[in-house]
Amino acid sequence: MTTAIAPEVYTAMGLNGLEFNRIVELLGRVPSHTELGMFAVMWSEHCGYKYSRPVLAAFKRYKEALEGSGLENAGIVDIGDGLGVTMKIESHNHPSAVEPYQGAATGVGGIIRDILTMGARPIACLDSLRFGPIVDGEAEPAVVDRNRYLFEHVVAGIGGYGNCVGVPTVAGEVAFHPRYSGNPLVNAMCVGILRLDEIATAAAAGPGNPVVYLGSATGRDGIHGATFASDTLGEDNDAKRPNVQIGDPFAEKLLIEATLDALQTGAVVAIQDMGAAGLTCSTVEMSSKGGVGMAIDLDLVPAREADLSGYELMLSESQERMLAVAKAGREAELIAAFERWGLKAVVIGRVTDDGLVAVRRHGEIVANVAAKALTDHCPTYTNEKRPSAAFERAARFDPGSLPALDPNYALLRLLGHPDLASKRWVFRQFDQQVQTQTALVSGAGDAAVLAPRGTRKGLAVKIDGNARQTYLHPRRGGKLAVAEAARNVACTGAKPVAITDGLNFGNPQLPHVYWQFDEAVRGIAEAAEVLGTPVISGNVSFYNQSDLGEVLPTPLIGMLGVMDDVECRLPLSPPPGNGLLALVSVPFVLSDQRGLGASAYAALACGVEDGYPEEPNLEGERALAEFLVGAASERRLISAHDSSEGGLAVALAEIAVVGGHAIEANLQGEAIPALFGERPGQVVLSVANEAAITWLASQARSRGLELGKIGTYREGTGLAIQVEDKTAIRLEGDALQSAYDYAIPNLMGH
Repeated sequence: MTTAIAPEVYTAMGLNGLEFNRIVELLGRVPSHTELGMFAVMWSEHCGYKYSRPVLAAFKRYKEALEGSGLENAGIVDIGDGLGVTMKIESHNHPSAVEPYQGAATGVGGIIRDILTMGARPIACLDSLRFGPIVDGEAEPAVVDRNRYLFEHVVAGIGGYGNCVGVPTVAGEVAFHPRYSGNPLVNAMCVGILRLDEIATAAAAGPGNPVVYLGSATGRDGIHGATFASDTLGEDNDAKRPNVQIGDPFAEKLLIEATLDALQTGAVVAIQDMGAAGLTCSTVEMSSKGGVGMAIDLDLVPAREADLSGYELMLSESQERMLAVAKAGREAELIAAFERWGLKAVVIGRVTDDGLVAVRRHGEIVANVAAKALTDHCPTYTNEKRPSAAFERAARFDPGSLPALDPNYALLRLLGHPDLASKRWVFRQFDQQVQTQTALVSGAGDAAVLAPRGTRKGLAVKIDGNARQTYLHPRRGGKLAVAEAARNVACTGAKPVAITDGLNFGNPQLPHVYWQFDEAVRGIAEAAEVLGTPVISGNVSFYNQSDLGEVLPTPLIGMLGVMDDVECRLPLSPPPGNGLLALVSVPFVLSDQRGLGASAYAALACGVEDGYPEEPNLEGERALAEFLVGAASERRLISAHDSSEGGLAVALAEIAVVGGHAIEANLQGEAIPALFGERPGQVVLSVANEAAITWLASQARSRGLELGKIGTYREGTGLAIQVEDKTAIRLEGDALQSAYDYAIPNLMGH
């Protein structure tokens, strides 16, 4: 097919020859330059989910949305009292690799606006971060220095934006691995609350209704950001700095208040964030969802520079902007709401009944495209799936091949590794208490707990994932991520109710990567179904690959839990005093790999990244969550902390350090697996007395769980663990605290 557009033009935008020919076929002509750019961003993986959509159908709620009216910005959970909670994860990986401060900051801003356009007030942010090694000797000195730079400036960007915008950053996680050098992962999650009778929609409606541009003026920053996010990082990273948006948290704060005020007027028909793909995405998606069209005059768009072309105005991803459809004759109410907050609100077009997005610049049509051509006709691909070499090798892992380590040395090594060490250096840079609804802060519980106004209920929120487990066994990794996130919110006393996921993988065109993605999604879907925690929203980020190779497959789970009374919340460590420790467990038979496959002990203490993680008992995990919620509501527990990375030895050490306790415990089994094996479905409980243990054991048995006393805690410091009545670990409190609390500050020069 002959065209007037050279292949290098559309390939530079991320389109291939078959896709370009499909565009010509849909239009019946050669696209204009602006139209070509619109197709490129809407058909990017970031916006169009070309490789992921077929696999995501494994999520029941997602499949229903695909077959129904289409996906909104985020899902909503009814928590009672007429209130709903909405939440979503978004990635800003590539921008953060190029410009870490602004990449992270605008990731926070974008996810807040996704929640805002549901009609919800954003009440909390969470972040999941992955970087290359920051420990000297774990990579070349220049690589370590670059990783520290990225770590420092990503954290600063999250804090700099989040602290100013007035939304608390309440929880998160950070991990490190050589495979993230050159391509860090920066995933932001936001949680919002709204009245169920005030949900906003993104579906445009009502031919003749005015289309209103809201918020900051448009500039040249972020053009083709969506395409950039759908490509592999390379040596030209610095040249892609213009693809990174620049954020203004103070403008975002005003945008939040103005939007919520405008929605209260009842004059808003539909509203959507101008996020990835900017004005293109909002005009096209709103039109497509509503089955209508839009006529837009770009001369009316507030711009920071007078000479912006139609192409630039349609593709700019300048921040703090939204698009709304107002009821005809009531646009002045919407505009007044924004002007009261000192923000721009300008009518730039009208809704039409022809299904076309028609765009003018300087009086000339620069784009005239059917909205559904850009959405419903985005091509989807499936690829060959092939198990990875690591997965096949890990089946043969023999835990007996691990070097023999002194348990005291091993525990201090684990506590002092940045993966497991305290993240206080990170979260002390974030305002966790703004809005005064945070009831349990970072580091105090297995999940953060919020006490939203207008209800006695509490919300527990957590973001979690284990890339090493997913790398070595993707399906189990997906299941385990869901199981641990559910266990974490249940440890605070909240019932796990819903999931948002962030799926970060390499190039989906590589058979082993596409297999990892497919397997991990199936694992998540299976666990979500059994645990009764549907995936209500999410994000896929592919092409996380640099000259140093692809990242580990990293599925992240954002979990929401609900408790009837926020006063029943549980910390991970008891307050000062004396008491007993019990262990509640899902019945489990360890595999031949003894819980050491894919474990932190093997990888971080022994330097061996191999083996399969244990298969979780999902029915047992559901019973465990129900037990924890019931025991917390009955006020029978003082604290609860799950055993995960590093096993029971690390869990007990964390309880000792965080609470300032001296702990003595006695475990059963073979020494190293008992101490460091990562057996799913174990939670350490603190209780007041033997009578509490007797009551809890009865409740546990009724749910098919095991529960027994394992030790004591008292005022003081230190940790003493016996295995089968033989001393295995004895460490003073100063040694534990030095390893756990100061590892990251020391590495970061603080």
